[in-house]
Amino acid sequence: MTDLAVIGAGPAGLAAALAAAAQGVRVVLVDSAAEAGGQFYRQPAPALRARRPQSLHHQWRTWERLRDGLARSDIRLLTDHHVWGVERDSDGFTVHALLGPEQREPATVHAPAVLLATGGYERVLPFPGWTLPGVVTAGGAQAMLKGGLVVPGRTVVVAGTGPLLLPVATGLAAAGVEVAALVEAAGPKSLVRHGRALAAKLPEGAGYAARLLRHRVRLLARHTVVRAHGDDRLTGVTVAALDADGRVRPGTERHLPCDTLAVGHGMLPHTDLAETLGCRLDGLTVAVDDEQRTDVPGVWAAGESTGIGGSALALAEGHIAGLSAAARLKGTEPDPARWAGAAKSRTGLRRIAAALDAAYPPPAHWSDQVTDDTLVCRCEEVTAGAVREAVDALGAGDVRTVKLLTRAGMGWCQGRVCGPAVAGLAGCELTPSRRPFARPVPLGVLARQHDNATRRGTS
Repeated sequence: MTDLAVIGAGPAGLAAALAAAAQGVRVVLVDSAAEAGGQFYRQPAPALRARRPQSLHHQWRTWERLRDGLARSDIRLLTDHHVWGVERDSDGFTVHALLGPEQREPATVHAPAVLLATGGYERVLPFPGWTLPGVVTAGGAQAMLKGGLVVPGRTVVVAGTGPLLLPVATGLAAAGVEVAALVEAAGPKSLVRHGRALAAKLPEGAGYAARLLRHRVRLLARHTVVRAHGDDRLTGVTVAALDADGRVRPGTERHLPCDTLAVGHGMLPHTDLAETLGCRLDGLTVAVDDEQRTDVPGVWAAGESTGIGGSALALAEGHIAGLSAAARLKGTEPDPARWAGAAKSRTGLRRIAAALDAAYPPPAHWSDQVTDDTLVCRCEEVTAGAVREAVDALGAGDVRTVKLLTRAGMGWCQGRVCGPAVAGLAGCELTPSRRPFARPVPLGVLARQHDNATRRGTS
């Protein structure tokens, strides 16, 4: 029997599961990875026999507390479970998942309540050459290092915008990679404008700056990648300075030889499961109250799905959500005093997250550098020119119409990768795209589910 199904075993999910289990709630923790930890606490496979995995991580002691708490608890951990949907039924919720790397065998978990800790994913805006082998996301490069103890190349340029670029650049440099440059679209003035809100982050930022200096990593602030070069694979990138309006300054282009480009432009929340359950969204994030409850009874959400804010915020939100869910599952009114410390942290960390979001926007005129022959939707091979034609010649006024006219977003990723780019090129606001499934599902799995439901209905 299960009382609470927690989906996602990153910082938010772990904190929520431990808080609820400590109150006597029977918890199942479901995650797609082979080990708990999420992206932030991603661990090398045991077979790699990493001698010092802590050298790849921040807040290692926090991870040890979470890991040891999970080992001592009665929480049932289900790894390699790729959740594709959550359904409401007569006595709660059914979580649908696919098992293992091949994701073909189905599995279900039934629980009266669900807590969504589904995290976020990277936003990458296109530019000429971004589909070349050797171009990876910043988070992908970090995952290779943390999870596989491998580096993406010998000479790397880390580029884009956002706080993630700093740990990626310093982590790769510490692993022996030559980091040719850290190319950051934001500039010092942007950080100074939000200096009061970001004061608590100064020690962390100073630490990264010291490591960049120690490894002789060149920082190019207010710069962006305008083109990646190569035939069969990446051989270098052209970067250029940005003016105050976010436009490329003519005459500032320079070529940086490299075999790898790790690029990212911030994070977006995973909201697919919340959307299929009918949870209200606040912009691109799941809307929650002070207890981390969504507007769907029996559903809580915590972590990046409720707003990108980092691991510390995810831990605070997860702790609050777990205690709230535990109390309400027992039929009692939650006592906010029990999570007062976490609530205070949440308030401060949300303020920092908002300041970081404002300080690290993508370049305002990034689309000016995207040539018509640049692929935007890789799954369906839709170019920027096709998107522009759908808007200018065919009258498309929103992302959905662009999708219908060009097939952009109809491929394997269902617009998760290309959605922000299509919206930007079309001049439309990026809005959530409600999908029936959170990930691709084999037709055979859906057919068997239908047959089982039919038999239950006629028995």
